[in-house]
Amino acid sequence: MKDNQPGQGVQYNAITQGSKIVGNVNAETDFRMDGTLEGDLTCRGRVIIGQSGLIRGKIFCENAEVHGRIEGQLQVNDTLTLRKTAQMLGDVKTNSLIVEPGAAFNGGCMMGRIDSTQPLDGEISAE
Repeated sequence: MKDNQPGQGVQYNAITQGSKIVGNVNAETDFRMDGTLEGDLTCRGRVIIGQSGLIRGKIFCENAEVHGRIEGQLQVNDTLTLRKTAQMLGDVKTNSLIVEPGAAFNGGCMMGRIDSTQPLDGEISAE
């Protein structure tokens, strides 16, 4: 029997469409947002923002797939994928970026290997 480790997609947290959270969220496992978050999200796994999802704040995670809207800063230690319906308004720091035709990305981008031993917090800036 295989152990379930955080970030492996076996367990995840979800906020459904029509739900709204005001405040910061910390997740040890994958996280799916189909509602609205006004605050920061720190996730030790993969973040998926569905088409109806909206996050206004900072996001720190290992991997991210965006179908919805982000207004703020985003730090992804591995791969950020912006799907065709994605709207990214803000600065991004990531190791790898995939942008599908149709996605909107308005902000700065800083790419390269991110030191995963550093805590997932702090300011993100495109210098």
